[in-house]
Amino acid sequence: MPLPNVRVVTAEIQRDGCYLINQRKATAVLPLLWEFPGGRVHDGETDEQALQRAVRERIGVDVTVGARMLETVHEYEEWRVTLLVYHCELGNTEPFANNVAALAWVPPEEFEDYTFPGADQTTIEQLLGEHP
Repeated sequence: MPLPNVRVVTAEIQRDGCYLINQRKATAVLPLLWEFPGGRVHDGETDEQALQRAVRERIGVDVTVGARMLETVHEYEEWRVTLLVYHCELGNTEPFANNVAALAWVPPEEFEDYTFPGADQTTIEQLLGEHP
C-alpha cells in the first residue's frame, strides 16, 4: 500500500549570514528536532498561503514568500513528505517562539550542531551545497 503523502512548505530566512531555524515542541511529531519555519499545506491552500499561515502560527511574524529554492521527497516509516523550501523575507517584526520550543539564527558552519528530521536534513545539505 502506498504511503500517504504530506506536502510541507518551509521558509529559508537569512540575516547577517545566518539562517533562522526553529525547534519543534516536545509534544510534536518528530519532537525537539530543528527545522526551517513552516508547516503542512492544508486542503485548499496554495503553498504561499500555507507558508504565510504556518510561519505566523509558529514564529509570530509575517513573511513575503519568494522563489521556490528546493524540493525533496523523503519517506518516513508511515508517510512520505514532499518538502518545498521557499526563500522568504521577514517583515518589520522580530520572530519569537510562539508555537515552537525555540528559535536560533545559525551560520551554515554550525548546522551540524543541530539535529534535523530526515527530509529537512536533505534540504539543508542541498542548500549548503548551493550556498557554501
